[in-house]
Amino acid sequence: MVRRLLLLLFPLATVVSAVNFETCLQEVRNGSWGLVGGTDNHGNPVPVSEATAVTYELCQVACGTGQEPFSWNNFSQQFSAWLLPYLALMSQLPFGAKTRIDNLISILLAVGSPTLAAYSLALTVLNDHHIAQRFSHLSYPNVANAIRILSSLQQSAFRVVTDETLLASLIVLPENDEWWAELVEWLNYTQSWSISAVASILWVIIAYVFTVVDSFTSVVTTYSELNSNGQAVGSIFLWLLPVVIGWLQISPKCDFERVNAAVERANKIAFVATHDGEPVHASHVSTKRAISLRRGSGIVHSDENHTAPIYNYARFLPWSMAVETVYVAFREASERSANYRPVNSEQDWQKGDRTVRIRPENRKGSFEQVGAYVQFRSSEIEPPRRSRWGPGIISRFLVASCLALALTWGTIGAAVLVAFYTPTKGLACRSGSYLIYGVVSTLIWILLVLSSTLAHYASLVPTFKDRYQHTKTTRLAGITSVIMRRTAKTLAALNFIWVLLACLFQFSSFYDRCWCNSSVFYWREHAYNVILVTAADVAALNIPWVLGVALACGCATVFLAFVNVFIHPVLPES
Repeated sequence: MVRRLLLLLFPLATVVSAVNFETCLQEVRNGSWGLVGGTDNHGNPVPVSEATAVTYELCQVACGTGQEPFSWNNFSQQFSAWLLPYLALMSQLPFGAKTRIDNLISILLAVGSPTLAAYSLALTVLNDHHIAQRFSHLSYPNVANAIRILSSLQQSAFRVVTDETLLASLIVLPENDEWWAELVEWLNYTQSWSISAVASILWVIIAYVFTVVDSFTSVVTTYSELNSNGQAVGSIFLWLLPVVIGWLQISPKCDFERVNAAVERANKIAFVATHDGEPVHASHVSTKRAISLRRGSGIVHSDENHTAPIYNYARFLPWSMAVETVYVAFREASERSANYRPVNSEQDWQKGDRTVRIRPENRKGSFEQVGAYVQFRSSEIEPPRRSRWGPGIISRFLVASCLALALTWGTIGAAVLVAFYTPTKGLACRSGSYLIYGVVSTLIWILLVLSSTLAHYASLVPTFKDRYQHTKTTRLAGITSVIMRRTAKTLAALNFIWVLLACLFQFSSFYDRCWCNSSVFYWREHAYNVILVTAADVAALNIPWVLGVALACGCATVFLAFVNVFIHPVLPES
């Protein structure tokens, strides 16, 4: 059934007009099509009896406009050797969304835009490093647990509530130490290196090595043989290898059901301060919690609720602001405790010992006292204005963007380079299809990053007394954000289909036709079709092939090295 379907998809339209370029060249050499139109492999006119290539005009007349015949044996061998390993590796990308359609969209986004996939991964690593550095000078209890929890919630749309001293109570009260410890434990699950994941990774590495070795050792005499080694296909998907390995190392907490259950379970044991000084469970006061997951954020912020790590781009700005809110509260509590100021100002500071630096007695107080303990210092005339965007976002964005673009164009660019310098040299069907894939991938990333920025702006425009309200500008920003996001996702689905078709077309001889082989788009009226490949042509390809392999492997290695350098930052002492 599969064989019949592929036979219908690829060769049906060209069975009648199938072309055999070797037979065509022999007829040209015999003079069957005149004495004009023969060229060498550089496009220079030569006598037709010595021709190894023909002009595009003669190719159309003598050889026809169709493709070479479809060969199932060639197609199946190349598909299973060069493309199938990457399709298997796609299944190792992290998912965890609530619905299957969300998981499917995350696959379309990742393959449709390698730039976005690499950007979200790099951003996640940089966020881990940022929060560890941001909290590194704090010495209040549960700081290390707070870093672990906030880092684990990068894949979730969580919110921080400061009303009714909820956040202050969570940080200050000793009764909430169990909340921090338990939530860390419940979120401490890993996406293990399964046998299937290791097998898929090894399969890709071995297939790519075989591709490279085959490129330099095989003996070719025709154009179709020269393009059947799969090196370009191996390079164009090589970005998938460091991305999958990186996510397996990070082990993102992207299982919605598990993360949601962990947060709700922890919130059942959360305490909040009261006016009489005796803390009670937060559930006895209201349904609000200091840290919780958002159920729904409207159409403008819908991507933030998808827990697949590919959507970390959409949570970057709101996550940074939420982290800064928690950091400011910890910072104020840490500075007051460093000055030996207890929560209850009417009591004296109780010195700690080797086991407990800050004694629980210093962390008890009433509703008002707990709330005041994490507010800005009263000695300041006016508290510093906080940024709506969070600290350090520009540097993290630039670094993540550079890494993502380098990985994208290092791998896709290598495929373009190999195809460009393969005779007939120039931008043609193969190199052009890879170039389009890379350009659309970058465009999707740009649209989604702009969309997330506009979505964040649409919800955060301060007005009088630090309140927030919607204006015409914010509504326009929200509408524009939705349009950009939907456009980008549509492009991602189309780009996913495009790159798969480009590979299938190469394996099925769809590109083996006069127009593609002659690089008409590049040479225009001087276009010519190389049919007989010489040893000198193959030798001349060594440099671009070596550069292509070095470019793709180098960028993938640098990206993976970056992940390993910044992953698992050192946490402050508890």
